[in-house]
Amino acid sequence: MTETKTARVERTLREWIGGAKLAPGDKVPSERVLSEELGIGRTALRTVLGRLVAEGVLEVRGRSSYRVPEHGPERHVTGATTAGGLEPWQIYGSRPLYNNRWVRLELVDVEPPGVPRFEHHVVRLQHVAITAVLDDKDRVLMLWRYRFVPDQWGWELPGGIVDEGEDGPACAAREVEEETGWRPADLEHIATFQPMVGMVDSPHSVYVARHAEKVGEPTDAEEAGRVQWVPLTEVRELMARGQLMGAGTMVALLHLLAAQQEGLTASA
Repeated sequence: MTETKTARVERTLREWIGGAKLAPGDKVPSERVLSEELGIGRTALRTVLGRLVAEGVLEVRGRSSYRVPEHGPERHVTGATTAGGLEPWQIYGSRPLYNNRWVRLELVDVEPPGVPRFEHHVVRLQHVAITAVLDDKDRVLMLWRYRFVPDQWGWELPGGIVDEGEDGPACAAREVEEETGWRPADLEHIATFQPMVGMVDSPHSVYVARHAEKVGEPTDAEEAGRVQWVPLTEVRELMARGQLMGAGTMVALLHLLAAQQEGLTASA
């Protein structure tokens, strides 16, 4: 898909703010300078700047002067409410270190109960939807693929990032079809969880579908791997061999194994 001019400009500004070009407290170049340097009209530029201000990435100083927010104690936000007599951490604000459409790295000003206030690194990623598709032979639709970060081949369930304006089930169905060529039906939401709650904000929604129709070949070349129906009876062995990749894949398959065991127990 071709990147629009406003999307390109927004990405560039986020990279400037998240990199070395614009530090906290720095004044952003004037609209005239930005318009000429980035090759965008003033009206479209103001739309981008307004979006960044609404997100807290920039702040307005004066009529049309923009700055990168400074780290400071002026905001005092309490997170979760008190639970079971325990107090949540106090959150005073945050400042971006790096930001683009895929990942945002922040320093968050926090104060745990009874602990001196400090800055905590937080990585914010996109919302992800993952689907386990079962057939009538208790086989699950999986992808054998390479992941360069762990430098490993392994089995994964189809899934991907929920697009802006898209809901979880729609994303789950779309990703299955794009990555496997199968169109799932009757999606059931199993859980939404955070795989690394100490430092990473990355909501994962897991779905199960028990029917699917073959509609073509995979269309997502970047995510393509070997598509295969894998018997659930082989999942424990794959897990023991370290060939299951990704927290969402593990959660979905463990759910299916537990459900299968409950069914066997109930029928015994």
